[in-house]
Amino acid sequence: MKSQFTASTENASASKPVLPVVAATAHSMPEQANALARARAFAEPLLATETLDTGENILAHADAVADILRSIGGSEAMQAASYLVYACDHLNRPQELIAKAFGDNFAALAIETTKLVRVQRQARLARLALAHNNSASLQAGALQTENVRKMLLAFSRDLRVVMLRLASRLQTLRFFAASKLPVSDGIAAEALQVFAPLANRLGIWEIKWEMEDLAFRFQEPDTYRQVANWLDEKRAEREAYVERMRAQLETDLNANGIGASVSGRPKHIFSIVKKMRGKELGFEQVYDVRALRIIVASVPECYAALSWVHSHYTPLPEEFDDYIAKPKVNGYQSLHTVVRDRGGQVCEIQIRTQAMHDHAENGVAAHWAYKEAGAKGYAGVSASGAYDNKIAVLRQLLAWERDLSGTQTTGVFDDLIYVLTPEAAIVELPQGATAVDFAYSVHTSLGHRCRGARVDGVMVPLNTPLKNGQTVEVITVKEGGPSRDWLNPDQGYLVSHRARTKVRAWFNAQAMAETIAKGREAVEKLLQREGKTALKLDDLASQLGFTSADALFEVVGKEEFSLRAIEQQLRPDEPSQHDLEAPLIRKPRSDSNPSKGGLLVVGVDSLMTQMAKCCKPAPPDAICGFVTRGKGVSVHRTDCPNLKEMVAKNGERLIDVEWGLNQTAGGSVFPVDVAVQAQDRQGLLRDISEVFTKEKMNVTGVQTQSIKGTAWMTFTVEVSDSGRLHKVLGLVAELPGVRSARRR
Repeated sequence: MKSQFTASTENASASKPVLPVVAATAHSMPEQANALARARAFAEPLLATETLDTGENILAHADAVADILRSIGGSEAMQAASYLVYACDHLNRPQELIAKAFGDNFAALAIETTKLVRVQRQARLARLALAHNNSASLQAGALQTENVRKMLLAFSRDLRVVMLRLASRLQTLRFFAASKLPVSDGIAAEALQVFAPLANRLGIWEIKWEMEDLAFRFQEPDTYRQVANWLDEKRAEREAYVERMRAQLETDLNANGIGASVSGRPKHIFSIVKKMRGKELGFEQVYDVRALRIIVASVPECYAALSWVHSHYTPLPEEFDDYIAKPKVNGYQSLHTVVRDRGGQVCEIQIRTQAMHDHAENGVAAHWAYKEAGAKGYAGVSASGAYDNKIAVLRQLLAWERDLSGTQTTGVFDDLIYVLTPEAAIVELPQGATAVDFAYSVHTSLGHRCRGARVDGVMVPLNTPLKNGQTVEVITVKEGGPSRDWLNPDQGYLVSHRARTKVRAWFNAQAMAETIAKGREAVEKLLQREGKTALKLDDLASQLGFTSADALFEVVGKEEFSLRAIEQQLRPDEPSQHDLEAPLIRKPRSDSNPSKGGLLVVGVDSLMTQMAKCCKPAPPDAICGFVTRGKGVSVHRTDCPNLKEMVAKNGERLIDVEWGLNQTAGGSVFPVDVAVQAQDRQGLLRDISEVFTKEKMNVTGVQTQSIKGTAWMTFTVEVSDSGRLHKVLGLVAELPGVRSARRR
């Protein structure tokens, strides 16, 4: 009975143990006589009648994969592994049986590659779902695509996994091209966005070019046919022209003492379209449709060859680039020029040494970065960063795979893992990360509310380290926060710095909330005790120089701001309850000028009077009197907030008063409070005091408090005329750092 390879791989992976990735090349496996023939004979009974979910016969697919691996330099052992990978899913105990017949390395490779097939299929479905959403998901889709690339490499500490997957995907595209069956968007898109760039990064150009052209043919058949027709119109003529020019150039250069090897450079359809779109060119402007490459022995010969070419053909100056004198940021070196012959035909010519050519074609600094930079990415893009350095290492490993034997590769993605959400979105995490790290990586709220996790459908402790390719489902509560145990490194709940930062921020916010609540409670108790519960808290904070009530509560909760300062701002309702020495004023009752409750005039001993402490009036302030119980008359400024509250409760006790002659003539002085807010600095108190001294105002009291660089200061000064105080406050406000100076 036929089976679906990808679907059955899922079931096999879920029910059978998977070995960790083996960091080894094909050559590090024990060489076995007739390994390729033996592997095919082992797999043939299992695969001969089976098909993949694409409809292709599995044995035929494995045969083709082995041929592709051979064409790109894969060893016989690697070719043999291609059969075992596909046989793995059709065995009851694949690890045991393959290990017994071929060794542990073959068994590990087969199981790991099979597992990767399943993960890639899940990721492909997730990308398709994103593609069907609106444009807001485009950025998420691009990130998902790059994560698929990284995940593929993370699985590929054994380079054989990479090469097997690349060869398999190329064969799948060839199968669809030959059978003319419809291709799913996911397979073509994954080939173009993931596999071809990976082949490009690894320098496997044969696979890259063919895979790009096939995938593009499936995705944009009309554009593909249009460009193919343009090329076919004069293909024979163009190829004959390139061959004539190649032979002539090689002959002429060697005849002039420049040892050169000249070859035609094929141009692929996808590459042509990419350049046309990237540079907004018409087909006739793509000069390198006819292209040659000159390889010489040394750098001086590069320039000698360039000089000869420019002297015998007409160069297009705007198309010349010297990447030898000024290499690309990724290390690429070559001379690029475009010339016209006598007949007006245009041809691109690249000139480089053999070392430069090897470096560009197979070395660690090939030009993948600017080729993958996007539609406008032809200005040169740096191949920097930790991820790119790891790509460079993988490219070296691939060269060793082709050229050496018995060399063991090293794991280059040991510091990263890639796991999946239940929707198959890929999440990048540091090695050793847990489900808690995963939850915080997805969303901060998810991390805070995390209480459990399922990994591949199985409940695990929250501090269980995750592995590549696992599917993680977080179990949450509706409300709640993290545990302090998560910050304990010995318990292993968190590995990523980002997650630790978010947990600390949550606890800091909780501590701040507790501090504010503590401060609020203290302030509200004070207001209740002073009978000021109707006072708006934001207004009180503003009067004290704070931007908000919470800012006031915070410093009170931290005990950085005294409640006594708030008491002084509030002042008592009945200031007569405090013992205060103040000048006595008297006013006799006058029949000629009667008023409600009588009239007090300075100099008459009929009633005792005192200045209110809350507003501290001074001539020529407008004043009123309030008859207290047993303490005589308390004199307030008419704009005093406390007076207004008392009148509202006992309006009948209000009495008219006025300043006597002695006070208005300057014979007496009165204490007045001045509030100053300023940026705290050295010498501030001295500078303010000097202003009062110069203006001949006696300072009888000072209270200062500095909070977070801001100084709140209250000066009690003696004045005979409050009118002069406005001038003095203006002088104080002009001092450096002073933000406000006002009478309280």
